[in-house]
Amino acid sequence: MNEWEASFEAFVQRLMDDFQVPGAIIAVAKDGELTYEKAFGYRDREKQTPIDLDTVFGIGSITKSFTCMAILKLQEEGKLSVHDPVITYLPEFRTPDEAQTKRITIHHFMTHTLGFPPLPSLIPAMLPSLQADPTAQELLQHFEAQCKHPIDTFEDLMAYIEKLTFELLGPAGTEFSYSNEAFGLLGAIIERVSGKTYEAYVQEHFLQPIGMGRTVFHVEELGEDDNTTMLYTRRMNDGVREVVRAPGWWDAPSMRAAGFLKSSARDMLRYADVYRTGGLSNGTRIISGDSVSQMTAPHVRIDLSRSYGYGLGVFSFTEDYTLLTHTGGLKGITAQMFIVPEAGVTGILLTNMDDAPITNLTLGLLNSMFGRPLETQFATFSEWEVPLDYLQQCPGTYQSGEGDVVEIRFDEAQRQLLLVLGNDVFPLRSVGEDTFLFTRHNIDSLIRFVRRPDGEIKRMAFGSRQIPKAT
Repeated sequence: MNEWEASFEAFVQRLMDDFQVPGAIIAVAKDGELTYEKAFGYRDREKQTPIDLDTVFGIGSITKSFTCMAILKLQEEGKLSVHDPVITYLPEFRTPDEAQTKRITIHHFMTHTLGFPPLPSLIPAMLPSLQADPTAQELLQHFEAQCKHPIDTFEDLMAYIEKLTFELLGPAGTEFSYSNEAFGLLGAIIERVSGKTYEAYVQEHFLQPIGMGRTVFHVEELGEDDNTTMLYTRRMNDGVREVVRAPGWWDAPSMRAAGFLKSSARDMLRYADVYRTGGLSNGTRIISGDSVSQMTAPHVRIDLSRSYGYGLGVFSFTEDYTLLTHTGGLKGITAQMFIVPEAGVTGILLTNMDDAPITNLTLGLLNSMFGRPLETQFATFSEWEVPLDYLQQCPGTYQSGEGDVVEIRFDEAQRQLLLVLGNDVFPLRSVGEDTFLFTRHNIDSLIRFVRRPDGEIKRMAFGSRQIPKAT
């Protein structure tokens, strides 16, 4: 037993209790060998059924790394280049700017730098599964205007984007903003270039050769096997937050490449090992070392401490270590995969509730393993002086096409900006040009105000998305 395990597991249990997470599993390998595994809670809270390394959970947007791996596999086969224009393969793809449409490449899709702000496409893309889910009614009401018709095919998705009115964030390659649409359409490129469905391509080239027998797009593929998790979601009931049972996996046929795989901890450690080894799985080459290098290179800066490769976040963890990682979240799903290549370490954290405190869990695990105090942050930042007139330009309501609403206020007495999320208010501390830090659930996060050439603030980079200023 590692000396850090007892204190770490007490830390996890406190978080699980505080956030009412029904179940989770955490597993770590060193040089491909399992060194730590621990299940917490239950895969089905009501039946009190246990979780093990083979229990199937959703992995959400960790699917995006499989999608990028597929694109690079096709590049290895000489069937495409990541620097090809997207319209070479998707001639019906349109944006509000025809010249920009022609300049957007597959690389821009893979790095979320095509210039799209957050758009509402994912909701109509999931429409049939949302309509079948009693816990999704509030979400459907909120997006009623966008949900006249389901987006069932790649062609539907491109037609839907063409009809939307939105302002591009900037020339292709200049602005990072997380785009599920881009990754949904990478699935279309994989399908058209390979002649196979996206799901079949991933199955044939990655899931089968890596030995990921419990990784599927639909749990029905597992047959009679019932070692899959129940799904749970949080909702307010008379002002009290409760976690409710929410069976039924959400699905989006046109956007499966953006986030709809399900997997087990054992399978995900096998998958993460491909990045540790430079493209190998048990001695079998899955992708080339050069492709792994391309996936894990920091192609674009997200903020002062984070960059993005192809379907993977690339963070500086310490002076000696790089953290390759991606999270995933959807109803009944919060997950995180990580690789610390220099240490030969891979890890996976899977939970059966949306909005579980996955960053706290992952950071606590990494801190414990690398001998740092449990609540050490990913990065530290110096104070930055900001003129008063600048602070007074920032207040307003920022609203995204995905439904996120963030309010910025100015506290005259404290001469400080405040970030308002629902009923929660967080003071902002300046740590760089246009960049501010706030602390939520003991995790430091950065926001950045984006200005027009004349200096007027037009959007805010929040999390991994750029949110336009509405008022």
